[in-house]
Parts: sequence; C-alpha cells; structure tokens
Amino acid sequence: MLVVVLAVLVAVALAGHRLIPGGGIIETFLPWLGLCIPMLALLAWRRRPAVTVPAVLLPLIAWSVLFAPALLPADEGHDLIAVQHNASDVNPDPAGTVRELLRVSPDLVALTEVLPSALPTYDAAFGPAYPYRAAHGTVALWSRHPLTEDSPLDIRPSAFGPGWNRGLRAVAKTPHGDVAVHVAHLPSVRMGLSGFATGPRDESAVKLGAALKSEPLSRVLLLGDLNATVHDRGLRPITSRLSTAPAFAFSWPARAPVARIDQILGRGLTVTALWSLPRTGSDHLPIAARVRF
Repeated sequence: MLVVVLAVLVAVALAGHRLIPGGGIIETFLPWLGLCIPMLALLAWRRRPAVTVPAVLLPLIAWSVLFAPALLPADEGHDLIAVQHNASDVNPDPAGTVRELLRVSPDLVALTEVLPSALPTYDAAFGPAYPYRAAHGTVALWSRHPLTEDSPLDIRPSAFGPGWNRGLRAVAKTPHGDVAVHVAHLPSVRMGLSGFATGPRDESAVKLGAALKSEPLSRVLLLGDLNATVHDRGLRPITSRLSTAPAFAFSWPARAPVARIDQILGRGLTVTALWSLPRTGSDHLPIAARVRF
C-alpha cells in the first residue's frame, strides 16, 4: 500500500500545491514531480498491479492537466516577438549578450539588472534597428517601434529604500496597435529553514498586480524577472490578470535550468509560444515569445 499512499501524495501536491503551507519550494519545481510517476509505475507493476497501477493514474492525470499542453506543438502565428532577459549587472559581455538576443529578430527586448552606467554600451549594441529605449532604475526596454508615456512603475516594497527602482511602463506604438508594456524585476526570495522567504517579492507582486488592474489600455504585455514560476501562489495578483503560453522554457540557473522565473505574460493579446534562448554572460537564460493580436 506504500505505492498507493505515495501516488496519492504526489497527486495532492500537484493538484493542491497552492494549499500546501510553505509550498513555494514545491511550486518552483512543480513540473519535476512528474519524474515520480514512472518510478511509482515501476514499483506498482512489481507489487500488486491490480491495485497499485490504477493509483498511479492519479498523479499522471494531475500532472497532465497542468503540463501536458506544454508538450503540444507551439502556435507559429504571431504579430511581434518579445524577449525578456535578466542580463546580470556583472555581465562581462553586454554586446555579445545583445547579439544573442537579436538572433530571433525581436520587436521588443526587456532587460533587468542593467546599471545606468551600462546603458551606452547596450544602446550601441542594439544599434539603429532599435532606436527607441526606455530605462528607469535597473530595468530597460528597447523597441523597433516608437515608445511613448515612458514612466517608472512603483513596485517597491515598503521596507526597501527610495533608491530601489525596478519597474517601468511604456506604450509601444506597433503597426498592429498600441501595447502597454510593463517591465518589472521583483525582489529575490531567500531560502530558510521554513522554506522560501517571499515577503518582499509578494508585496511587490501585489503592487504590480494593482498597476496591471488599473492599466487603461486593453492590450498589455508584462516582461520581467518575477523570481517565481507562474504556478507560484505569490504571483496570483499578476497571473490572475495575465496569461502566457504553456511551455517549460526554463530560464534559471543558466548552467542547469530547472525553473522559469523570467516571464512574458499578456492581456488583450495572446502569447502563442514561449522558449528559452542560448546562454549569455548572465546567470539566467533569456526567454522569447511570439505574440499575436
């Protein structure tokens, strides 16, 4: 009966992950719970298959509901391509990083961890094909299309000082219509004995969610390092208002990516595909998305 108990526990963790106290760790690595299923199936087959094999169907069904759509072929249709990347403030090769990002011919490129002193280097690397740029604090946006209404976005947690600025909003005037582009870098989480310490990140997510709720334009695109996967309950103020394509597209850590904490989400438009780009001089992988109006 041990196999049955384990199968039920895995199914509950998948289906009810938001109800598990301190479940941020589980939610970060949620897709990897699927690795338990073939192991449980093997144990079930060796013991009492008539009883235990049906039990293994529970986690299989739960995993499939959450992640099977990511295994389907991506929709190739799109009106623009967007790229999000935590470029790292200690990146030794900003120009090489930009060259890698431009291989997918994006319309919009959002970068986080961009120091103001590095902006001229990035501007030169993007060149005349991306003449429009918005930058506030350590986040920046480059665009093929004109940017208007460029302003900082206040997502600062109350315990952080006034110099902390990791958000911006701009309107991209694309050939298909105006899009409100929000770029954000939420605070990092800290690992402790009781799990992830997510307070500042969650507070920042609430502020970002409020900004998205009050956004006057119908088409909205959020590009950012949110320091959480889309299944993390801390992002509910955001993911309850925006959606993205089903995809694994892991972005962190770059050496052996196991989670996607960099996100591209939209409202009033459709993110039709999402994928990771090759490694740059950062500890994150870039992610790219096809977007259809």
